[in-house]
Amino acid sequence: MKILGYRRPDGKVGIRNHILIIPTSVCASTVASNIAAQIPEAVALPNQHGCCQIGADHEQTVRTLIGFGKNPNVAAVLVVGLGCEGVPIRETAAEIAASGKPVEVVIIQEIGGTLKTEAEGLSKVAKLVRQVAHLQPEKIDACELSLAIECGGSDFTSGLASNPASGIAADLLVAAGGNVMLSETTEFIGAEHVLARRAKSTDIAEKLFKIVHACENRAKLLNVDLREGQPTPGNIAGGLSSIEEKSLGCIYKAGHAPIQDVLNYGEIPQGKGLYIMDSPGQDIDSITGMLAGGATVVIFTTGRGTPTGSPIAPVIKITANARTYQMMEDNMDLDASSIISGEETIEQVGHRIFEEIIAVANGRRTKAESLGYREFGIYKIGPTY
Repeated sequence: MKILGYRRPDGKVGIRNHILIIPTSVCASTVASNIAAQIPEAVALPNQHGCCQIGADHEQTVRTLIGFGKNPNVAAVLVVGLGCEGVPIRETAAEIAASGKPVEVVIIQEIGGTLKTEAEGLSKVAKLVRQVAHLQPEKIDACELSLAIECGGSDFTSGLASNPASGIAADLLVAAGGNVMLSETTEFIGAEHVLARRAKSTDIAEKLFKIVHACENRAKLLNVDLREGQPTPGNIAGGLSSIEEKSLGCIYKAGHAPIQDVLNYGEIPQGKGLYIMDSPGQDIDSITGMLAGGATVVIFTTGRGTPTGSPIAPVIKITANARTYQMMEDNMDLDASSIISGEETIEQVGHRIFEEIIAVANGRRTKAESLGYREFGIYKIGPTY
């Protein structure tokens, strides 16, 4: 099976061809946004972090920004810095440039204010556009796809229908030689032992148990027991009674393939197959981590409905709740409620989801893309100082 992809200098394949503008701190975010607004091919990250972070929290922000720049859906990058932030501006640009794609840098304090920086940044982005304008997608094997799997606003239909069907699609991509990432550590709680049985080794199973225990312990430091405090009010209204019920439904998204490894947030997999990423249950932060890890397309199941998109990757929205599809048809890409009504099987809808992934990889726009929804959020694991 073939897709239309862009082969990058590092050998990775993207299915979109974005010019990405990365502000290295919140102080540079408005300048980045103003530059992007003047170039149709450009998109800016609304980065809210980058300064006064320390330790692992600082490292995670830097890793995420670099990962977004390296993502195969990105053709070229402008890094916009203030000049005194914690994220190392030129080092970040150099790490991205190591992937072989063109990278430019502007620094507000060195250029002499925001207006001059916007003018210089605009000139540099226009140059980047010209550098990559000749790139055309070519037919490439579907094994080059990297799929992120997400769920949010879950209800009773998620675990019964849309998540298992997504798991079938994930299995099909793994069987085709592709890469799949499952995230949301909070939504393994109560089901971690089920996932661990599929780990390729006992060491990988232990890594899975470790991230779940660490997640619970962080909550306990705030005097919260996640096994008692979940699910969220929206999930409860959607018919989910406990975190175990929610988790057992959520892990269906991962299909049946062996787990190759457990990744840190924003870490790039070193092989093919199914990977677990340590991330929060907050949808946007979770998707951001997987895209920093190199995912190029996202499937997002939802029972209650969500408009979430991404700055650099198509997000395919799937619901098995007929009312949600009817109420939010502007945002939903695929109606899986035929499973609940008995008109289709889980396997049939799973194949339909896989076909949608291939169609989107071949250029079909998702509804979030067509509406310009570009949500982005970096998972913070420490306080700001």
